[in-house]
Amino acid sequence: MSKPLPTAVRTHFTALRALLVLTVILGIAYPLLVTGISQVAFSDKANGSMVSADGKNVGSSLLGQNYNLPKKDPNDKNEEAQPDPQWFQPRPSANGYAGDNSGASNLGPNSEDLLKAVDDRRKAVAEFDGVDPASVPADALTASGSSLDPHISVAYAKEQVKRVSEKRNLPQDTVTKLVEKYTEGRSLGFLGNEGVNVVLLNRALGEQK
Repeated sequence: MSKPLPTAVRTHFTALRALLVLTVILGIAYPLLVTGISQVAFSDKANGSMVSADGKNVGSSLLGQNYNLPKKDPNDKNEEAQPDPQWFQPRPSANGYAGDNSGASNLGPNSEDLLKAVDDRRKAVAEFDGVDPASVPADALTASGSSLDPHISVAYAKEQVKRVSEKRNLPQDTVTKLVEKYTEGRSLGFLGNEGVNVVLLNRALGEQK
């Protein structure tokens, strides 16, 4: 009769078998099952909620992006990009809408740097949109917590209608209807405020002839 393995060895073999079984179930089978279900039932969301134009992916409806004029010197890192007046502009971003670097500026309400940035933005936005500085909405002056939010307030979207319609030679009524079309209601009907997805709005705007 063979001598029984020591308790410590048997315990390690048991643990190893459990590890292998759980690895197969939770590390292979379960992810494949969930991925398969998501691809069948929620294909668009599972693949990043991509937004396409002219047959090409131009972004994601979940991530904001900048709509700037081309730089005079693309190689000049110190040249500040200027917003393109033909597009609806998103709210400020602490990271330039870099999808791999989500986060806020961490500047508090008493920060002199933040107060100066808000004041500078208020003047710039008011001049850019041709409105009274006092009427500029708060989300045009501050970044979201993630700095990636593609939404702006309805008030900020409506403020930009006149500028966009003039630069694109489109009737204001046409542009206003696009804003209304891409206005999304509150989450679950009662959380937060209505918002306008700038990425989807600008894609629709680009399709106008």
